[in-house]
Amino acid sequence: MAPATAKLRSLGFLLLAAASSTPAAATTLTLHNLCPYPVWPLVTPNTGFPSISGNTGRLDGGGRGLVSFRFPPSFWAGRVVARTGCGSAGSAGAACETGSSPPETVVHAEGQDLAAYSVSLVDGFNVPAVVSPQAVPVGGGQCPAVGCEVDVNAGCPRAQRVVGTWGDVVACRGPARYFKKWCPRTLTTPTDVDPVPQRCFGPGELKIVFCQPAMVNAAAAAVAGEATEHIRTVVADN
Repeated sequence: MAPATAKLRSLGFLLLAAASSTPAAATTLTLHNLCPYPVWPLVTPNTGFPSISGNTGRLDGGGRGLVSFRFPPSFWAGRVVARTGCGSAGSAGAACETGSSPPETVVHAEGQDLAAYSVSLVDGFNVPAVVSPQAVPVGGGQCPAVGCEVDVNAGCPRAQRVVGTWGDVVACRGPARYFKKWCPRTLTTPTDVDPVPQRCFGPGELKIVFCQPAMVNAAAAAVAGEATEHIRTVVADN
């Protein structure tokens, strides 16, 4: 083998090794509030993982509230809850009407190279939430949007309602069959399984949208005979 050819091949091997050792870009967790009221996100890491949010921010309603957090370069896992009625302070220790404890809508998110995500109503419901991967590379696998875009508080069974300061229903305790009827792409019991196949590789962003545009009032939809839910990939850039 000629010396020049050997050098070129050696250089090629070195470049290939460097490319394969380059870590994947960290996933961004984005929260967008399209509800007609403000929410105070509570982002809690699972045990052993670092915090990525100070949990003191307020996301104004009507699409004005938008924030992003960067996952660590390595694997990360945690949960996101939208607190409501926290008052003007919005500090981590502020009293809130919902979201500081059940009933609450819980979004689970984890991953780096392989993402996993779900919306759980096992602990009840307070705010509609949908999570969808964005910036998925070609061949990124199955990356469906999941969650609940329906405001089920209005139609919540009377005995399961949580009534707020102003007399409106601010959260719902269940039951699980009621949640599953209106929100089939959520987890509603501890033994529930992912409602749709999911195997999503390397998304650049996991986007959680509270009260996406197609949200419907459960009680009104039942009267009108509308379909239970219209889940789709959420574009929260408008």
